Amino acid sequence: MFFETLKLALRAISRNMLRSFLTVLGVVIGVAAVIALVTIGNGTTAQVSTELSRLGTNMLFVRPGQFGPGRASSEAKRFSVKDVAAIRDQITGLRAVAPLSQSTATVIFGGQNHSTSVSGTTNDYFIAQDWNLALGRNFTPAEERGQARCIIGETVRSQLFGSADPSGQQIRVGKVSCPVIGVLAKRGQSGMGNDQDDVVIMPVKVFQRRISGNSNVPQIIISARDGVSTAKVQSDVENLLRERRKIVPGRQDDFNVNDMTQIAEAMTGTTTLLTGLLGAVAAISLLVGGIGIMNIMLVSVTERTREIGIRLAIGALENQVLTQFLVEAVALSLFGGITGIVLGLSLGFGAVTLLKVPFVFSPLMVAVAFLFSAAIGMIFGYFPARRAAQLNPIEALRHE
Repeated sequence: MFFETLKLALRAISRNMLRSFLTVLGVVIGVAAVIALVTIGNGTTAQVSTELSRLGTNMLFVRPGQFGPGRASSEAKRFSVKDVAAIRDQITGLRAVAPLSQSTATVIFGGQNHSTSVSGTTNDYFIAQDWNLALGRNFTPAEERGQARCIIGETVRSQLFGSADPSGQQIRVGKVSCPVIGVLAKRGQSGMGNDQDDVVIMPVKVFQRRISGNSNVPQIIISARDGVSTAKVQSDVENLLRERRKIVPGRQDDFNVNDMTQIAEAMTGTTTLLTGLLGAVAAISLLVGGIGIMNIMLVSVTERTREIGIRLAIGALENQVLTQFLVEAVALSLFGGITGIVLGLSLGFGAVTLLKVPFVFSPLMVAVAFLFSAAIGMIFGYFPARRAAQLNPIEALRHE
């Protein structure tokens, strides 16, 4: 009986193929948009997680100011190289402690120039970031004390020197003449889309004296040894900095210390939330598609009033008529759902390929989209089907 009803429903759908196609188009677009956006969002989340995991789970970032209630970051007292030295000398279980000051500048070599990020730091920065050199060497102790030397990223090397070895070449960073002593190993884009290789690194004291013009350290990067609790290190650093910055008990810190786990949770939480919001917005088009199905089914009932009257007159039950029209609506919706799933996965795969993020297939999302499209057909198809089933046979036979 069910297969006969399905056969009749498919026959009715095939009578007006163009109208049926336009009817399910809303469902196709809705399902495709949801799956594509969720796939892109999941891939972005996975990429961010991967990039953060490369930095390790034993890292902490110390910045002045508080984000949220309290003193604004721009008003808080900056750190100094003495704070960095105090952390290195007084906190146990550390692998590396590095100051980090950043700015932008134009780098010039010969007739080539390139705008890039300039960082002032120490050799501990490379240890904390697990960043090796592809060519050349690190800073010597004498250079860290104030000699202008530069280590450049792969992007800067390609812009100024092509594929040649730049070691020993003199470049100009802003107004600072600086010999190149090394090239960093290539890292590519970060999870936020920034080019990590577009950087010039010089000793922090040279940066402060020649680039920033002050002794401020806007950020301190700390790497704990393997097996050492970052929570304990975070607590020790907070206590030390409160003492050095003369913050009395009961008063809020004018700095913040975040470990990599907290940053990773915040980043993945944000991308997951954005993915959910995008999916919810796209799901609205499914409702529009459902309304389209209901509208066409109502038109179909009106067009087939005489047919319905004949069926009821020769003994068809109201339940059978209701089932027939309900099956038609569900069949339309499921066809749109399946087509939307295929289209959405294809669009998602193409988008993540262009964005260079992983393709994360979500069977749960595909199943939810399929079931949701079926539910759309049942919900929005029920009213037209019920209207058809409740037609008076005599009035239906009189209909022209």
